[in-house]
Amino acid sequence: MATTGLGLAGVRVLVTGGGTGIGRGIAEAFGAEGARVAITYHRHAPDDALRAACPGLLALPNQATDEADTHAVVGQVIEALGGLDVLVNNVGGMVARVPISEMTYAHWREVMELNLDSMFLMTKAVMPHLADGGRIINVASVAGHNGGGDGAVAYATAKSGMFAFTRGLAKELAGRRITVNALAPGYIDQTEFHAVHTPAPEQAKQIAGIPLGRPGLPADVAGPTLWLASDLAAWVTGEVVDINGGTYFA
Repeated sequence: MATTGLGLAGVRVLVTGGGTGIGRGIAEAFGAEGARVAITYHRHAPDDALRAACPGLLALPNQATDEADTHAVVGQVIEALGGLDVLVNNVGGMVARVPISEMTYAHWREVMELNLDSMFLMTKAVMPHLADGGRIINVASVAGHNGGGDGAVAYATAKSGMFAFTRGLAKELAGRRITVNALAPGYIDQTEFHAVHTPAPEQAKQIAGIPLGRPGLPADVAGPTLWLASDLAAWVTGEVVDINGGTYFA
């Protein structure tokens, strides 16, 4: 990705779950801008290509639902970067498609912990260190609007909860001029999500229904993320930015 001239050179950024998919695309985009990028990862350690895209990349393993581990990771990031300007909460996932009639409480809790608890824990750990005038950007999903597909009730509920968290926190941090916004991507290709959770015929059906005529890519999510992190969006807060090629309008 070529630089956009958004003035993000030297900005200190932490992208959770930045080793793959949307998170990786966002990390690479910040790297192209000359930002100082840190990522957390669980299963997807950064490869040489990601490190090349983000010179000086700081990559730290993190158990995102563990409070002590998350605080320790944030401490390492702050020590290495000298502070933080942008937090991108990208960790999340469906776990599995399970209808409510078959869902165990353990599955429900796992989905909530992965999507909501991880966001809360990372945000809480980062807040004392985030620069005044900084940015928090939460990666949710169009499922938070439309309920998602088959077996996605828990996932959709969690993503909708991210919208409310975003709006409440935007009010709470407004006095520090920290903006808090969410992204709601639709069908994004080149990610594990659909490869794991969406059968090929359903993938083809969803792509065929996208008015702009193609699936989204991680770079399509990265662009709005860069804009929200820039001074151009300094008066935008508490918003949910829909990125779906025209499949859903709020």
